Amino acid sequence: MCLVAAGGEALGDQTLFMWRPRASLRCVWKRYVAIGDSFTEGLMDEARDDGRHRGWADRLAQKLADHAAVEGLASISYANVAIRGRLLADVMSQQVPVAEALKPDLVSLAAGVNDCLRREFPVAEIATDLEVGVRRLTEGGAHVLLFAYGDPSRRSRVLGRIKERIVVLNAITEDVAQRYGCDVVRYWDAAVMDDDRLWDADRLHLSPRGHALAAESAWEALGLGSAQWRTPLAPGPHRGPIDRAGSDLAWLKAHALPWIGRRLRGRSSGDSVTPKNPQWVTVTASG
Repeated sequence: MCLVAAGGEALGDQTLFMWRPRASLRCVWKRYVAIGDSFTEGLMDEARDDGRHRGWADRLAQKLADHAAVEGLASISYANVAIRGRLLADVMSQQVPVAEALKPDLVSLAAGVNDCLRREFPVAEIATDLEVGVRRLTEGGAHVLLFAYGDPSRRSRVLGRIKERIVVLNAITEDVAQRYGCDVVRYWDAAVMDDDRLWDADRLHLSPRGHALAAESAWEALGLGSAQWRTPLAPGPHRGPIDRAGSDLAWLKAHALPWIGRRLRGRSSGDSVTPKNPQWVTVTASG
């Protein structure tokens, strides 16, 4: 894990709490594990050769491999154990142990939005679970990348009902990040993430364009890229009120009502889903 002391001195491979992020220090991570829910699984991105969605984490792994090649390494190891529909407690209890066993030097952890969508939102349990999970990962020698989510009310009046929960979740994330020296991808003030073209028709998952942007945002948070990804997209075609009303109705029928039905039956979209890369795969430089 690549660490920096308060004065900017590299401390090598060791675990240290209460240190500041590395900023622009160039780090080379060799073993990257992605954990979380559908966001990290990569739903609605383009398909891989095995039929699973690619996703921003796969894209980030490729960027890490390209960066490692510049530093003289032939490849990196990558695993992705994220599963759609998982609550934060599920990620901590089921996926953190898998990540620990793989002994990564970098872990991305994105979870909690599904908790915000449930009827109950146990703040104390969520805060405890996240801190314990991050502490275990950092004690194992991994650097952890966390996510602070955007304001859903700017995209949808329906999703806007969980705005205050997202605020609380982000505050918990920032507190844990400060305690354990995590980097954080911050979407709250990124207006570009409000663009409908970055989202799938279900309004919950990123489109391929959104996943590409998410990979860039993670790259910047790790101190290896620029904030260019925050630049708003060029304006798209104007959508009138009739068009928007029709889109809202189509979304209600195709996505919102089936989601409500699963909740009433106590089912999850990830009940029969297995991780797409539960063991190390080798990622080499592109080209």
